[in-house]
Amino acid sequence: MAWVIVATAAVAVQAYSAYNANEQAQKANALQREAMNNATAAAKKQEAMQDQAFNKANAKTPDISGIMSQAQQNAKSGGSGTMLTGSSGIDPSSLTLSKNTLLGV
Repeated sequence: MAWVIVATAAVAVQAYSAYNANEQAQKANALQREAMNNATAAAKKQEAMQDQAFNKANAKTPDISGIMSQAQQNAKSGGSGTMLTGSSGIDPSSLTLSKNTLLGV
């Protein structure tokens, strides 16, 4: 009868050991996931900071001499030139109001 008690106690100890090992494994997995999430967040933050530093170092600046040259070239084409009319402007004969038409006016 004593061996039954010893065997029962051994089974209980074995079951508790398995349960405890399972709990420890779950805690370790949770800590590992948390550490991985923290590392991922830190890497994303570092990447964003590097992008900002790169953009700041390589900021685009306007080509002022090119803009001035283009403006001077446009000024040579005359004041009547626009994007719609071109460099020659509008033909003055198309602006006359009295035209000879078939209606006789």
